[in-house]
Amino acid sequence: MLPSSLWDRFAPPAVRILLPNRIPIPMESPMIPLNINGKPYQADVAPDTPLLWVLRDTLHLTGTKYGCGQALCGACTVHVDGVPTRACSVPASSVAGRKVTTIEAVDQQRIGKAVQEAWRKLDVVQCGYCQSGQIMSAVALLATNRRPTDADIDSAMAGNLCRCATYQRIRAAIHEAAKTLA
Repeated sequence: MLPSSLWDRFAPPAVRILLPNRIPIPMESPMIPLNINGKPYQADVAPDTPLLWVLRDTLHLTGTKYGCGQALCGACTVHVDGVPTRACSVPASSVAGRKVTTIEAVDQQRIGKAVQEAWRKLDVVQCGYCQSGQIMSAVALLATNRRPTDADIDSAMAGNLCRCATYQRIRAAIHEAAKTLA
């Protein structure tokens, strides 16, 4: 970490996130206040920058994956105020001041921990690329429906694609997590 005086003078814009004991550098565009995984950040990015790139490139939270860039595959799913949201199509400015939860913090909740344990127990993952989005969607489902039917699961998970076709294991893991939460 650079000393404060050097930080203020030489830190490139891509890394100018407010850290403890740091003063923001005046910029043409305002810093975007974000609440990611319960921690406050100020992101020095253009307002229309997709949340996915702020998470991955600016904040270095790389658990959320890029899949299609068009909100069609679900690999980039995060929670915004508890609602599953495709981070690739949401401008960072639209989540300013809202609570964003990523896969890195989902296990801090009882439901998230139960889903991740069920995923491990039933060996759901094959290649694993889509799994962070799958888990985030499963957690959102169980947050609103603790006893989902197969049809409920299929409906809630419909926006998440798995090129390895682990859908049966995903469904079984959601049922397993629901049993644990009962």
